[in-house]
Amino acid sequence: MFRLDDQFLKDIGLDGLPDEQKKPFLQHIYSELELRVGTRLSDGLSDAQLEEFEKIIDRDQEKVQSWLAEHAPNYQQDQAFQKLMEATKLEASDPRLISEYTATKWLEVNRPDYRDVVAAVLEELKQEITSNRDAILGGMSDSQQNQPEQAPQQPSSEEPPRVPPMAA
Repeated sequence: MFRLDDQFLKDIGLDGLPDEQKKPFLQHIYSELELRVGTRLSDGLSDAQLEEFEKIIDRDQEKVQSWLAEHAPNYQQDQAFQKLMEATKLEASDPRLISEYTATKWLEVNRPDYRDVVAAVLEELKQEITSNRDAILGGMSDSQQNQPEQAPQQPSSEEPPRVPPMAA
């Protein structure tokens, strides 16, 4: 599992970012990562699979429970469920925890390479940020200081399904 935190900022050379900008920057990176991972993972999935996953992500409890009954009926004994419960500090019966676990299990069944995809997309994003580090930190030359900072571009296609990258 990876973390978007002060260590992440240090790893990409942005630990010098002003404190008031760190949290919004990390939130932006999380959103961008979620979008890019979702886009990449949706390739090769059928419309039915995408619809099913979207219902799970949206915490449709009927869909979550029916999927679990078919694919992971003893999910509460699964070590992954236990670890997620510890990490989130949510009760075993909390619908948020159950939905998060179900989304992760769904990815394991339908896109077993999802952890590799998350890692690859994160690495690409890190390289993109690192190559723009000076601009992000405001260390541009005098001739560039009046130009707005460039944020990573988001694809303008249909919104892909949201993916829980933190589960990777």
